Amino acid sequence: MNNSVMLKKATYHLWTFTISKLIASFGSQVYSFAISFYILQATGSAKSFALNLICNVLPRTLAAPFAGYIIDKYPRKRIAIISQIAATLAIGGLLLVSVTYGLSLTAIYITTCILSLTSMFSSVAFTSSITGLVDEARIQKAMSLNQMSVSFAAIASPAVGGLLYGVISMPLFLVLYMTASTIAIILEATMKFTLFSNSKAETEEKPKESMWQAMSAGVSYLKLQPILMTIIWIALLVNFLFSAYQVGYSFILIEKLKMLSTHFGFTEGAFAVGMLLLSIYLSIRKEIRFPLLISKRGIILMGVIMGGATLPLLFSLSYNVMFGYFIILQLGLGACIVVINTPTQVMMQKQIADEFKGRVFSLVETVAMALSPLGMVLYGFLYDVFPAEWVLLLSSGVFLGVVLTLLRPAVIRKVHPELAVEQTTKKRAEAF
Repeated sequence: MNNSVMLKKATYHLWTFTISKLIASFGSQVYSFAISFYILQATGSAKSFALNLICNVLPRTLAAPFAGYIIDKYPRKRIAIISQIAATLAIGGLLLVSVTYGLSLTAIYITTCILSLTSMFSSVAFTSSITGLVDEARIQKAMSLNQMSVSFAAIASPAVGGLLYGVISMPLFLVLYMTASTIAIILEATMKFTLFSNSKAETEEKPKESMWQAMSAGVSYLKLQPILMTIIWIALLVNFLFSAYQVGYSFILIEKLKMLSTHFGFTEGAFAVGMLLLSIYLSIRKEIRFPLLISKRGIILMGVIMGGATLPLLFSLSYNVMFGYFIILQLGLGACIVVINTPTQVMMQKQIADEFKGRVFSLVETVAMALSPLGMVLYGFLYDVFPAEWVLLLSSGVFLGVVLTLLRPAVIRKVHPELAVEQTTKKRAEAF
């Protein structure tokens, strides 16, 4: 296959991947909205609702390391398609139960667990295959379009879900989700996951290595990559400390500042809008030269926003000013998430050997989520005992300290040595 044909195929992959991701994400989030609404209406129990959330998080956290092994061992296209088929069948099973016996919480929880697992397998398989699907020059564009699809789905799905839930029955709702999932399967089947891959990992199975040996090899590979270990430590600690904002945000706005539910919904939507806008920007601009430096700045701004959320608690603001202030904070926070994640993911795509990508990306996901539940429990307790502003301000200070320590200038220069050369050249030019 000549270069021009490969580039045309890569362009096809770029848009097919985006459309497939948009359809799958949109269907998944509309389904989540409708099922959550159904559980609350049917039971009126916060515990039943929370249990469904746990069914969505826990299975993927526990299975992620094993998923990495499977994704590195077997063809990733096969895994992505099988995962999407399994998701479609799970929804079909829930549809059959709802028509035959009526929806039950047990059936919903089982379906949520299956969808959590299939989503994780599909996501890691695609993330591990980006360098095989598109040319190196457009990796940032691919990652940005992926994020853009997720952000757009996050913005539109509550409105669409609310509209459909009030108009159509749950069985018809599930039929529409199955249809969307089937379209995603068809699109994925037309893609060549090894278009730019130099590795044989996609085309050959390697049965000689046991699962534990392969997982150990993935951990050993990580230990030999200092920058990847730094990213993992940052993901672990930042996600843990950011739980202070995740828990405190709703508590502060609803309990302390008495914001109306509709206005609170607008501030939540602003977060997704911020992500969408930055994703669009990164998809059309040239690749970021110093990704870790840009990510560092994004994380610092994220820490500042955390602390900034306490301002209406420390100073008296009018309701409208407070509402506008939190809209701006959430827009900025959504933008920060994209600025942090996209350049880092592009750098990891280029640095990680293809045969280890599944294991590395799944380990990063596992570690990033590992302390979040603990953080939410801890901060839930702290907000009940101590003033919210001091909990958030102290957490913000520790957050910034962690970032400035782990991503100190020496670490940045080690990852981007050309940055030090550029800064030296600039100083010399200024001297003259």
